[in-house]
Amino acid sequence: MEKREGDIASGIKGSKFPLTFWETTIGLGVIASFVLGLLGVYYTMPASDYGFLKLPRSLEDLQILRDHLESYTSDYTIQVLVGYFTVYIFMQTFMIPGTVFMSLLAGALFGVFKGVALVVFASTAGASSCYFLSKLIGKPLVFSLWPDKLSFFQAQVAKRKGSLLNYMLFLRLTPTLPNTFINVASPIVNVPYHTFFLGTFIGLIPAAYLTVRAGIALGELRSLGDLYDFQAIGTLFFIGIVSVTPTLMTKSNT
Repeated sequence: MEKREGDIASGIKGSKFPLTFWETTIGLGVIASFVLGLLGVYYTMPASDYGFLKLPRSLEDLQILRDHLESYTSDYTIQVLVGYFTVYIFMQTFMIPGTVFMSLLAGALFGVFKGVALVVFASTAGASSCYFLSKLIGKPLVFSLWPDKLSFFQAQVAKRKGSLLNYMLFLRLTPTLPNTFINVASPIVNVPYHTFFLGTFIGLIPAAYLTVRAGIALGELRSLGDLYDFQAIGTLFFIGIVSVTPTLMTKSNT
């Protein structure tokens, strides 16, 4: 523990800007690749006024975006899907807040079944992208931003080596740790990618279903607080507890 705290402290004190020149270059290169992808989608869409295209920051923004994209989705389904995928993965990779609005949009445009599939695949791909980018350049950044939270996560992962998938499912199903932090910190605390992938893919399905379903009735939402009522949160916690029950039973028998 003392060694880990020393490493974290040295990471914080090293410099005001935690990334080296080459780490910054890699990050900018990833951003450039996403920008090129979005430009490719943009130039394959029909000529129109795209002033409405922006990352939604409120339910009002989202409703405007939904109203405009509905007319394109049926005729330009591939372009809309590629654009949606690219934006979602970009937001997850660089921990940009607002993916909940993107999940609502999936429900509004594609319905429950297709919307859940789209959100789960996009969110898993985005989380994976963040995982590998963090594996390359994320350590000094995480040490600087979340030293205490990182120490806690590292200790929990070390204690659960034999049942790590159950723990990752629990984290994805409950708000114990933010999903963005889990994405960027997992490679640093040595969570294997296959465990990270399965925990993410399976664990995000219940929350994705709740959000996508709410997106179908987008006009009835008054605030994001309407998404998760007490029953919905209780259900997610119950599923999370069930996911770690095998681990608890194993420990009690040893």
